[in-house]
Amino acid sequence: MSTTTSTLENAAKPHLRPATVIGYGAGDAGCNIAFQMTGLFLLVYYTNVAGIRPSDAGTLFLVVKVWDAFADVFAGRMVDRTMTRWGKFRPFILWYSLPLLASNLLVFSMPEFDSYGYKLLWAYLTYALLGLLYSMVNIPYGSLAGAMSQNPVDRSRLASARMVGSGTTILLLAVILAPRIKTAANLHQTFLIVALIFLVVGMAMFMTTFLTSRETVYREVERVSLRETFSTLRRNGPLMRLCLSSFFYLTGQNIVSALAIYLANDVLARYVSGTAGWLAAVVTIITTGAVIYVGPFGPSVTRRLGKKRGFMTAAVISIVGGLLFAFSHNLGVALLALFLIGLGMALLNTMTWALEADTVEYGEYQTGIRTEGATYAAFSFTRKVGQAVGAAIASYALAFVGFRASTAGHQVTQTTETLNGMQAAAAFLPAAFFLVALLIMATYPLTEEKFKEIVRGIVANRAARHAALHGEDPSQAPR
Repeated sequence: MSTTTSTLENAAKPHLRPATVIGYGAGDAGCNIAFQMTGLFLLVYYTNVAGIRPSDAGTLFLVVKVWDAFADVFAGRMVDRTMTRWGKFRPFILWYSLPLLASNLLVFSMPEFDSYGYKLLWAYLTYALLGLLYSMVNIPYGSLAGAMSQNPVDRSRLASARMVGSGTTILLLAVILAPRIKTAANLHQTFLIVALIFLVVGMAMFMTTFLTSRETVYREVERVSLRETFSTLRRNGPLMRLCLSSFFYLTGQNIVSALAIYLANDVLARYVSGTAGWLAAVVTIITTGAVIYVGPFGPSVTRRLGKKRGFMTAAVISIVGGLLFAFSHNLGVALLALFLIGLGMALLNTMTWALEADTVEYGEYQTGIRTEGATYAAFSFTRKVGQAVGAAIASYALAFVGFRASTAGHQVTQTTETLNGMQAAAAFLPAAFFLVALLIMATYPLTEEKFKEIVRGIVANRAARHAALHGEDPSQAPR
């Protein structure tokens, strides 16, 4: 049997051990300690603890997230230039995970400045530092999946594992922190304690990934030059479509994530009596936390629908949920609508990570060079910009509808017009962005059959290059 045939047969069945898949997923739990704690609660911290105006917070998110996007490009280049005895990607997890988690603690440690300008300066500097360190961990972590296996189902398993890891973090935040947003006597102290606990938990998660994951996919070029990087990205049309589609769906997703606590504590609270702190936990779990119960079904969706159709189906589910939420007038229907939004967003995330890994092969097929770091960085760049735009839109929407923040000793009741405006913003804005993402993904060219052809082409191209270099029979060259 030829090596090409053997390679394709190996790609037809999963081969990563469950411990490896679970260990990889633990890394996303570590990453999301910083990512989800800021994504879900930083706007609340800035407005309700630090006293920063929503409009200023929106500008801060936009500026710093764009900075984060360029930090991703820097991190991608660092990854492509690196090769150590631990491999190309795992060392970054070892080196930068503790500084990342420490910076998350710093973000929620704003001193009690008398000057509003000092508050903004602290917020910009600490959030920007966290963004840079997050890139130095998350870019190599995300790139690692493409180097662990070329098997489509394995990649879907890895993507599902990271979604479960992410969901576990969100579940912890929903249970521990979300209910206390409205009831804690000292909200600042609550944020600090949670961030400190998560620093310890996060390090355990990162070290699990470092010890259990291995890079197994063959590469002809270990260190990639800047010229080779740009050549590979320029010729990767599927990556560009995936980036553009991801930008729009991440914008919609981050509008939902940023507004989730406000929806629970203000919009939905009018349907129940008392403080209803439990609503914040429920809303967080069924929207952002949906990945924990959707992620495990990612491989099944991949087998039945394929990654492209799975992505499109997920977008439709989120759009339906958004429209239903817009016209909901009781708690049951509203929670059902938010559940559908969360279900679709979770499936979108699972499909997206598996799709990104496939674009690495397409780039190698075009140029003969694997650039996981740069490919993931380009993908993450557009995701960060989408996150920036989404968080900024959410902040500006709150300001536009007249939201007034409650702070210690100063509780504010929102007007009916403000509550209706918040509900409309959380419904129509994400649905519109999900629709654009769906239309772009409809043009994405890499189906499962096309991917198999690309893997065949990569194997044949490697053999041809080896034969030309050594004057050997291509069928005997190593793959």
